[in-house]
Amino acid sequence: MNRDELRKAVLEELSDVAPDIDMATFDDRASLQDEYDLDSMDLLNLAAAVHKRLGVNIPDQDYARMRCVADLLDYLQERV
Repeated sequence: MNRDELRKAVLEELSDVAPDIDMATFDDRASLQDEYDLDSMDLLNLAAAVHKRLGVNIPDQDYARMRCVADLLDYLQERV
């Protein structure tokens, strides 16, 4: 799976977790917590959705690496 396919999958899952985010203007480098107001439960739900969709387990200790979608994509590329 290439980065564009990963991005599409992650953004689809993110839009389910946080439907108020405008995906048309989404910035992969923007902080999920600071810019898009995701809380720890939202991040947990995103990690669970990514796991279910892509089969990639994201351990609790790695949640801190999900500061932005670009970081999450880097993380996933190493594991897919």
